[in-house]
Amino acid sequence: MVTGVVDIGTEVRVDEAVRAAPAPALHGLVGWYSGYRQRGLPEARHRGLPSPWLTLILTLDEPLSIAAHPDPAGAPGEYPTLLGGLHTSPALIAVPGRQSGVQIALSPLGARSLLGLPGGALAGIDVHADDVLGADAREVHERLRAATGWPERFAVVDGWLVGRQLRGAVASGRISSVPPPEAVHAWRLLVAKGGHIRVDSLAAEVGWSARHLQSRFVAEFGLSPKAAARVVRFDLARRLLATRPDRPDLAGLAADCGYADQSHLDREFAALAGCSPSAWLAEEFRNIQSGHHPAS
Repeated sequence: MVTGVVDIGTEVRVDEAVRAAPAPALHGLVGWYSGYRQRGLPEARHRGLPSPWLTLILTLDEPLSIAAHPDPAGAPGEYPTLLGGLHTSPALIAVPGRQSGVQIALSPLGARSLLGLPGGALAGIDVHADDVLGADAREVHERLRAATGWPERFAVVDGWLVGRQLRGAVASGRISSVPPPEAVHAWRLLVAKGGHIRVDSLAAEVGWSARHLQSRFVAEFGLSPKAAARVVRFDLARRLLATRPDRPDLAGLAADCGYADQSHLDREFAALAGCSPSAWLAEEFRNIQSGHHPAS
């Protein structure tokens, strides 16, 4: 946990970043919870970058201000809660000197049991979470905002998600609560390999044709196997970059993450982040130094 409170004249500066693991029952379905609260900081913008995680954000004190969605057809707006699928272009988030909330990293493997739909239904878009989850999202949002500390907030989210998982397992809804086992194996293998596996090899491993793998992957997760591999590799690269923001060795990073060279890394950042690695570091440096390693 990183936290700081500084009195600046009449304004109190707050900068908190907390990360927690979900309940054991959610292992493999939820990666982590990131809690954040910032006040009295300069206006900035944050890039919500492509990653192998669906994003669920429940705000605390003010809504999330989306300046641009991964889908350019999406209109800017204010989001008290936000649910986003896998994507290959960044979202732009306006931060007017303050923001607060809990971000939940959801595995696409947990989309059916926790959200009631496959991750492919959310491909490339951000939506109000209650548009998908209804009153259930509004109720947990109210309980979260009433909680008085990070452990209590994370416990609220734990209880809510475990409850949704149990209800999904016993419900006789319109879809299965788990993806096909071949799709699960393919996703886990692709992530375990850091995105370094050929599509034909992945298909052979799970016993599907490459064409069938392509169609089922898109339907289940929202990205083709090739696009998902790019996102996994990019996500590893930018997380490594965030661990050494003041001494970036981009050529070494490219080699470590399996890119052909630094130019290849630069091209992937331009395509997936909309900027160069150096520009991203310049934008996120203060957040990274404060412990806000961007989760998306």
